[in-house]
Amino acid sequence: MKQTTSYALLNKIDSPKDLRQLPPESLPEVCKELREMIIDELSRNPGHFGSSLGVIELTVALHYIYNTPYDRIVWDVGHQAYGHKILTGRRDRFCTNRKLNGLRPFPSPEESEYDTFTCGHASNSISAALGMAVAAAQKGENDRHVVAVIGDGSMSGGLAFEGLNNVSSTSNNLLIILNDNNMAIDRSVGGMKQYLLNLHTSEGYNHLRYIISQKLYKMGILTEERRKSLLRFNNSLKSVLTQQQNIFEGMNIRYFGPVNGHDVSALAKVLKEIKDMKGPKLLHIHTIKGKGYKPAEKEATIWHAPGMFNKETGERIIKDTTGIPPLFQEVFGYTLLELAEQNNKIIGVTPAMPTGCSMNILMKAMPNRTFDVGIAEGHAITFSGGMAKEGLLPFCNIYSSFMQRAYDNLIHDVAIQKLNFVLCLDRAGLVGEDGPTHHGVFDMAYLRPIPNLIIASPYDEHELRRLMYTAQLPNQGPFVIRYPKGRGTQVNWKCPLEPIEIGKGRKLKAGTDLAVITIGPIGNDAAKAIEEAEKQTGKNIAHYDLRFLKPLDESMLHEIGKNFQHIVTIEDGVLKGGMGSAILEFMSDNNYMPTVKRLGIPDQFIQHGPVEDLRAICNIDRTSIYNTLIHILNS
Repeated sequence: MKQTTSYALLNKIDSPKDLRQLPPESLPEVCKELREMIIDELSRNPGHFGSSLGVIELTVALHYIYNTPYDRIVWDVGHQAYGHKILTGRRDRFCTNRKLNGLRPFPSPEESEYDTFTCGHASNSISAALGMAVAAAQKGENDRHVVAVIGDGSMSGGLAFEGLNNVSSTSNNLLIILNDNNMAIDRSVGGMKQYLLNLHTSEGYNHLRYIISQKLYKMGILTEERRKSLLRFNNSLKSVLTQQQNIFEGMNIRYFGPVNGHDVSALAKVLKEIKDMKGPKLLHIHTIKGKGYKPAEKEATIWHAPGMFNKETGERIIKDTTGIPPLFQEVFGYTLLELAEQNNKIIGVTPAMPTGCSMNILMKAMPNRTFDVGIAEGHAITFSGGMAKEGLLPFCNIYSSFMQRAYDNLIHDVAIQKLNFVLCLDRAGLVGEDGPTHHGVFDMAYLRPIPNLIIASPYDEHELRRLMYTAQLPNQGPFVIRYPKGRGTQVNWKCPLEPIEIGKGRKLKAGTDLAVITIGPIGNDAAKAIEEAEKQTGKNIAHYDLRFLKPLDESMLHEIGKNFQHIVTIEDGVLKGGMGSAILEFMSDNNYMPTVKRLGIPDQFIQHGPVEDLRAICNIDRTSIYNTLIHILNS
């Protein structure tokens, strides 16, 4: 659908080249129109709201000063890239953002040459941009500029520090823009947050230093060989005079700021002044998440991704949830509090997602027993391991796709020692509109080979509560519970807390003609498909809830192997190495020879769109399951 709203300047900008034709005094109006367009569109088509509003001026200034796409802008995470999309030839398609077959939720090189690098997980921009800067130098592209844009929340990630360390010791002209709004999704946490709050350097001082350095270069006094030594001396002298340490300049990265990130003219001027400076540079800007829309400015966490809203009143359009099942994350949050009230060893840990995973429920009730460690998944695991080693019982909640960043930590710092530790993987399976960087489809395949792990997935909310209760019992070792984004099936979800036998599955329905094995909530769709297929064919289909991927319920699988010639496995995870693979291995190892049809995520990255549409594409929606059953029963 073509954008029809009239924007005097924005509707004439089909690429950054058009933007650069405008006089500098037009930039504030471009920002105003860009902000209005994003507010208007996202009120109807939900997405990441506050982050993009906060960097409108920065986005315009960057594309105005730099020769994109030849010059590279590397965004971190991508929540803030809507203005970037609109200015880079996607204005008229922005109404398709996050929709099936529409614009992708985050920047992707597959979509646009202006999207220089994949960005869905935080903290990778500095490393990627440094690689591009080094590549430009290697290829003799000395006129190519590279800019990394990273938020203060993302700066808490370990990869950002690794990148900074390498920037400081590698020859490059990289510019890092630190967008400091004191937010990630929830409030930023940690020492870097406090450091940035306290860090102030005079803009006049930086300007004066630049003028002097240029004169010294012309006089032949300052050379590239002498620059680093002089910079270190200068930084030391400034620290003494101002009684203030600057971590970036201590790493030989020239620091500029803080600068008002909502003054587009000033931003453009600063960027122009430092654009051709040699050596690595960091520009520290202060912004307000949700800038220009008062409700978003006041409640940044809620307005990170608010859903649909009335743009005139700021009232969010929230569906009435009375009488419908809760979100899995809510069941987790309330159950964790219930367990923590009974077991004083329980500690909550989350890497920057307390609201998203509902850890904020425990955080509010027991702040001294809950830790938001920032965007640092590897640290979250090892930090939890340290507490577990000393007798506490951490419940560490990480989105499934983000857990991929902490794989070694889980093996080295938890599994080898068989520590009592509970890893709750929220957003497991297909997550919908956030697309391939966020689908939690790999966890069963990558966790299954690790010794000492217990891996389980609940069929519904009751099972989630029982698994959480079981996981906190003494001496269970590392216990993984995976569950999806979205709602379950039980309106009356608060069942009694009872233990589940480790490695014990369930026969949900007896049958003789075909066995269906499922794991997790997708079993509910399978149950409905089974009922429909039986009505259509008159055949009897057995349904087994595997419940535990590891250890497998071998007695149940022996029963299936002895009694069925046809088996269908269904999982909301990748087929390669997942639950279906585990069933095939068991049947082969025990000399059973049934035909096994596996349904799951194929060997490709699944794009964005409503979960049901994506499941249909992957043939794991209710209709596809039904068709598979009918085909097997009639063959």
